Amino acid sequence: MPMFQPLKRDGLVGFEGGGDGQVLDLDTAVKDGLLGGVNGGGGVVDEKIDLKTMIKELDLQDIPSVFICPISLEPMQDPVTLCTGQTYERSNIHKWFSLGHLTCPTTMQELWDDAVTPNRTLHHLIYTWFSQKYVLMKKRSEDVQGRAIEVLGTLKKAKGQARVHALSELKQIVVAHLMARKTVVEEGGVSVISSLLGPFTSHAVGSEVVAILVSLDLDSDSKSGLMQPAKVSLIVDMLNDGSNETKVNCVRLIRGLVEEKGFRPELVSSHSLLVGLIRLVKDKRHRNGVSPALGLLKPISAHKQVRSLMVRVGAVPQLVDILPSLDPDCLESALFVLDALCSDMEGRVAVKDSANTIPYTVKVLMRVTESCTNYALSILWSVCKLAPEECSPLAVEVGLAAKLLLVIQSGCDPALKQRSAELLKLCSLHYSDTMFISKCKLTRTIQ
Repeated sequence: MPMFQPLKRDGLVGFEGGGDGQVLDLDTAVKDGLLGGVNGGGGVVDEKIDLKTMIKELDLQDIPSVFICPISLEPMQDPVTLCTGQTYERSNIHKWFSLGHLTCPTTMQELWDDAVTPNRTLHHLIYTWFSQKYVLMKKRSEDVQGRAIEVLGTLKKAKGQARVHALSELKQIVVAHLMARKTVVEEGGVSVISSLLGPFTSHAVGSEVVAILVSLDLDSDSKSGLMQPAKVSLIVDMLNDGSNETKVNCVRLIRGLVEEKGFRPELVSSHSLLVGLIRLVKDKRHRNGVSPALGLLKPISAHKQVRSLMVRVGAVPQLVDILPSLDPDCLESALFVLDALCSDMEGRVAVKDSANTIPYTVKVLMRVTESCTNYALSILWSVCKLAPEECSPLAVEVGLAAKLLLVIQSGCDPALKQRSAELLKLCSLHYSDTMFISKCKLTRTIQ
């Protein structure tokens, strides 16, 4: 077998581009456009900038395949070439050798020489390509940061339609650029933007403000400033009357406030807020609002005054009726809320009186997640305990007994099994032994 000799050009070892036998050097790469795609050349950063740092910060997806190590499928930082002409990242090929392999990972040829040759040409190409991208990214970041500061200055004095235009531009900037978001926060932009929310703020301005705020990393002071009743009232109004995007943004912003330590339950004890959330949950045309709305209902349902208001606005039957249409995460949130409502007598009565509570919750058992089963069991226990003669037979008729046996025999949490056994015993009180055993058959459940 003839010995492979790495080709040299101007004293630098070449490499095979993608296995086609073509030897690339810097001139060829530039000529063929491998280093193209950067307007004006972009320049090259100082060699002090670590290649690893550039690769990490850029986090690019569309990288030339010849820069990728065949072993790790990551960009190479120290490429070396084997006697077969294939190039790998040094650390990866050394690990391959340390595992006892004496073959080329790509071609599986046996190696007649296990020496590796630094591929300086390829390293230079990789460094140059990434550095051009890195310089362009930095330049764009500086431009974006500067523009964000300019727009913030404009907002301090703009009025009317000019204010709406400035907010719209700032929204586009902060949504698209992380550095712009950091700049707005560092330059005190949050207080400037938040100050635009008030009782006389138009929805055109308010919707842009909310869209910007949900994109920023708000600290505790900023959130406390947004908890003023007048600001929350405007946000709730937009939740009911704004576009779908604005509604979702309002929910996300309120959710951030609810999670703050200084949050006061009376801020969300609002008929309008709950009606707006239920509308979002039920909206069949815009399903992107379901998860955020249920995600807000979860934490606020921990407050008794909110739960009482949810019952009065008729939220219970509406939440029950959407259960079959929800994905697992949303289903878990909805069941959590219904279970929370069952902690009060008026909530338990409302859940019991909803016609679909029992069939829909029984159906959930052992079909989704263990958490869903846990919440569904808790709901069924609440209604069957409240009205055993009315609810227990109905639950058994729709397959509860068989489902409970499945839970008891499964690998679920012991507390879940214990609750299932107690509910099974409660249901059995209304049947003879023979009749109840027949109800425990799995045929109906499997169907």
